[in-house]
Amino acid sequence: MDKDVIVALDEGTSNVKAVAIDSRGAVVATASRGLTLATPRPGWVEQDGDVLFAESVVVLREVISAVGEARVAALAISNQRETAIGWERESGQPLGPALTWQCSRSGPFCERLRRDRLDEVIRSTTGLPVAPLFSGSKMRWLLDNTPQGHERAQRGEICLGTIDAWLLWRLTGGAQFRCDYSNAARTQLLNLQSLAWDDAMLALFGIPQAALPEICPSASEFGVTKGITGIADGIPILAMVGDSHAALYGHGLGRPGGIKATYGTGSSVMAPLPAPDTRITQLATTVAWHDGERAVYGLEGNIPHTGDGLAWMLQLTGMNALADVQRSDVLQSLPASVPSTDGVYFVPALTGSGAPWWDDRARGLICGLSRGSSPAHLVRAALEAIAYQIADVIDSMTQHPDFHLSTLMVDGGPTRNGWLMQFQADLLNCPVARSVTAELSALGAGLLARRVLDGLSDESLQALLPQHEVWQPDAARHRRLQESYQGWREAVSRTHWKSESDTHCAGRCGAPA
Repeated sequence: MDKDVIVALDEGTSNVKAVAIDSRGAVVATASRGLTLATPRPGWVEQDGDVLFAESVVVLREVISAVGEARVAALAISNQRETAIGWERESGQPLGPALTWQCSRSGPFCERLRRDRLDEVIRSTTGLPVAPLFSGSKMRWLLDNTPQGHERAQRGEICLGTIDAWLLWRLTGGAQFRCDYSNAARTQLLNLQSLAWDDAMLALFGIPQAALPEICPSASEFGVTKGITGIADGIPILAMVGDSHAALYGHGLGRPGGIKATYGTGSSVMAPLPAPDTRITQLATTVAWHDGERAVYGLEGNIPHTGDGLAWMLQLTGMNALADVQRSDVLQSLPASVPSTDGVYFVPALTGSGAPWWDDRARGLICGLSRGSSPAHLVRAALEAIAYQIADVIDSMTQHPDFHLSTLMVDGGPTRNGWLMQFQADLLNCPVARSVTAELSALGAGLLARRVLDGLSDESLQALLPQHEVWQPDAARHRRLQESYQGWREAVSRTHWKSESDTHCAGRCGAPA
């Protein structure tokens, strides 16, 4: 059989998947493995880089075996973003754990940047607000906590990268040290105008360019496999892209008006832009992808805890012990068993809040509890919190003059919950469209690789896009939900960090502290 299959590796936070996509855009084989997170201290979230790679190889082997090695034309990679890892250039050994995007251990350095009033110059250069979410401050932490780390990085002995660069390095047997524009744009080290590592940002974060990968278009020839047991040498890797960006590409190739929300451990809401524009200070401006001919930009809000907040609530209520199928059924029926949360709100700022608030000192809360509050109210509050956080970001996006929302396109595990999808549609008063293909990030990366492999145009790729299932909004319910949404905003305000002097002032002035 002709080499008609692209195998896309989707390396996420809680699991890693491999997906085989044929020349018609159909998913013909999948494999998945769960991943674990370690939290050695409050606010620290990390993963073992060697395990990330080992589990990636396991699912790649399984899918390649399922379709037959002779059919595999190329590999593609989509990856969890902002997670940073360092390794020895000579041996390939990690310096330590990978610091995930949720990790806030670089918070004190970020606070120093804010205190020195450098946040505006960073945002105007890189499109990103100052927050420990992004990779640059994590890379600095790695060097600070490695003996002679800065000196060795300057000499080129240490590699610093996002997960795409780490996987590529290992898959090519150390032959290629590269990343793509979408991942580079999440580091706070890339200049959005020049699309190159920015000297001023490198100096500010203390990151030598000698330690960073070469930046390439998301759709390009990154290298070939070499030295991986069970995977043939010489398979080209033709695409690398951040998972949220890949999902936007997989939904509709970035058509205007189609806004994408990926619901996962955290969430990303992204709208395509024709050019970088950093005027919306509550949101990030980023490179969505580079297709080999041009860069497409994105306006994005990042939310650290959506599915993760729901998982925390299920643990709190003991429902995490249920079998997967039973838990899924409960999450459909339980929120519908009560007419509302009865005033209960859950704000899952478990390691701080992301867009549009960007307060890494915020902490989560449950408020509005009464004697009649039940597990149904708590679980419903956790599901509603996902929708409210998405709405917060979209509300900020409306400030952009080029923003237009015709449909919210959604993907990710929590979107399997029909109750949540209808609530989201009613809250926003716009259609919510869920792809019939669950593996949107993998599909997006695979389509970018197909563009390189077969030289396809956007018009040709449109025919390979999956269909969507749509939830239509109820205008009357939308109006009723506005009071609940205002209550959510008030609950969020309680999580924002206040200094001791602010608290004392509030008490003296008679305002609630």
